[in-house]
Amino acid sequence: MTVDRHALRKWEKVREFALGLPGAAEEFPWGESVAKVNGKVFVFLGVDDGSHPTAVTVKLRDETAHAHALAAPGAEPAGYGLGRSGWVRIPLEEKGAPAADLLCDWVEESYRTIAPRRLISELETR
Repeated sequence: MTVDRHALRKWEKVREFALGLPGAAEEFPWGESVAKVNGKVFVFLGVDDGSHPTAVTVKLRDETAHAHALAAPGAEPAGYGLGRSGWVRIPLEEKGAPAADLLCDWVEESYRTIAPRRLISELETR
């Protein structure tokens, strides 16, 4: 599988944004990159080596954002039962995939559903 350069640039921007949020840390459970806050995953970043399609998975509680994310080309509720809790997997290589800025907005919403209040306050004072 070849790496889609455009999708990879988007992925890198989203990863950098996620890891710049207060208290965020990157870990590699299951061999995939995830961003966590307070020990809990707020975005699944997958892998960037071309072995799997480039995608991000975020938790969206806002109904409008959730519906918008699911309308993205190839998007689907996340597997392993996570979709029932609002997690959406968004492929980045599909034609018409969301722009990096919109993906970052969704990452921030996902972060806000998981982060403790004090870190959300820190984010808002930036």
